[in-house]
Amino acid sequence: MTNIESSGDVDETSPARMPALLDELDTIVDKLQNAGFTGLSDAEVDDAGVHIERAVARLTYTGNQQIVEADQRDLPRKFGYRSVIDYMKFRLRMAYPGKRLKQTRATATYPDFTTGQALEPTHPALAEAFADGRVGTAHVHAVLDVLDQIPHAVDHDIKVAAERQMAEIAIDHTPADITALGARLLAHLDPDGTLADDTDRTRRRNLSVHRQRVDGTARMTANLTPELLARVTMLLAVWAKPGMNNPDDPDSPHGSIEDADPDAVAAAAERDDRTPAQLNHDAVNALLKAVFDDGLLGKSHRGLPTQLIIKADLTDLQREAGLATTATGTLIPIPELINMAANAQPWLAVFKDATAVPLYFGRGKRLATREQRLASFARPDGENCSTPGCGLAAAHVEMHHAQLDWAAGGLTDITDLAPACPKHNRMVSNQPGDYTTRMVREGPDEGRCAWRLNAEPGAPPNPERINRRPDIPRRFTEHLQQVRTEIHGPEESGDTPRLHLREVIDLRDATPVELVVASALLDHAYGHSG
Repeated sequence: MTNIESSGDVDETSPARMPALLDELDTIVDKLQNAGFTGLSDAEVDDAGVHIERAVARLTYTGNQQIVEADQRDLPRKFGYRSVIDYMKFRLRMAYPGKRLKQTRATATYPDFTTGQALEPTHPALAEAFADGRVGTAHVHAVLDVLDQIPHAVDHDIKVAAERQMAEIAIDHTPADITALGARLLAHLDPDGTLADDTDRTRRRNLSVHRQRVDGTARMTANLTPELLARVTMLLAVWAKPGMNNPDDPDSPHGSIEDADPDAVAAAAERDDRTPAQLNHDAVNALLKAVFDDGLLGKSHRGLPTQLIIKADLTDLQREAGLATTATGTLIPIPELINMAANAQPWLAVFKDATAVPLYFGRGKRLATREQRLASFARPDGENCSTPGCGLAAAHVEMHHAQLDWAAGGLTDITDLAPACPKHNRMVSNQPGDYTTRMVREGPDEGRCAWRLNAEPGAPPNPERINRRPDIPRRFTEHLQQVRTEIHGPEESGDTPRLHLREVIDLRDATPVELVVASALLDHAYGHSG
């Protein structure tokens, strides 16, 4: 029952007090930041850390309840967002909205759709510890990772007991400990491994290629089904043998050991110092290269040829340094690109003011041509979807009629087209939660696509945004040049001017003059690479 004070003021626990309580929270945080810790004793500094981390956990739990309320009221759509994930990412500025939503659904209190009464959280023991600040976000996710691995055939009462056990563990242990102790609990629940079946194996199957590191490498992790595991192990048995498919040995046989000359394999194996893991890597790389060379990927993907499509700066090619970008968003060091190009059939783009390749079709064609897609990829912002915040690579995008939709009379001209992933391309309309787009015609963003998220009528309009990615190599070169000028004075001769990307020449139908220009560029870029 709600209590009302005799003065008529609203009870401290009433929802009507929430705005004032949030203001008080800001005031308290301001005071904490200004107070600092330098005047405290060692014990007080230590105690302050415990209190702060507990408060962070409790506020996170409270914030999860706000997500539930916003979702129930359909606030994401009302504020112009397509999903609750987008609302969390852009409106609430959350770094990992997917993980936060999983955490919310596991520990927050949701209302019953029929009665409106609060339902018990999915994992009540974990939720209680989270609300009290006895566990934090990392602990919650570690527990959920363990609980997700319980076979679906396990009885409900056993799952409830396991949840309480893991919540108890989380209160007194680190996330790493939770994972290790959870493995022991899983082994106890299914000591013979007989409860997991095809449903569990299918549910857990995955293969992820992680974000590229600074050095260009990337991790790949996977949970393989027995079927895929059988195929992978057979591949490694015949392709990952010492001496086979060694990229550092020009005389190493390629393909399967069953088809190779035994003497050549034996000689190459004597020179082979790769680890077993490196052998596996090179075997998979050799297999995929064979797949590409044999054309097994098909002839076209979203209008682009199923080949390695790479763009690089002419200056970088000339100095054999820097990075090139593929249509799938991978960065490749220029020296490796030159080695790859030696055995490739390149699509060379020579940019100049006039070309025979038609890039303007007006109303003659609805879908962009291969040449237009290549020209779009070659533009400074063509590596990915043009929607702000979207990083889907050019190999997976469609060409969006950005200035005016085709159905409304839009033109299939390169100056009116922008790359857009399938999801965002279908989110363009005049409805709230969708986007309105236009091509910028002048200024520093000329040729880019501006996106505006539509709000409901009467709501403040959202600003136009552009998926503007900084040209890091160019800006770094400018900064470096400025620093060197400040130290050493201006240079007598400037650097070689950068290649300006304008239009594409398809060399398959090139004129003799165009072929001479292309040949000269290739000679200059690759002629001395050996």
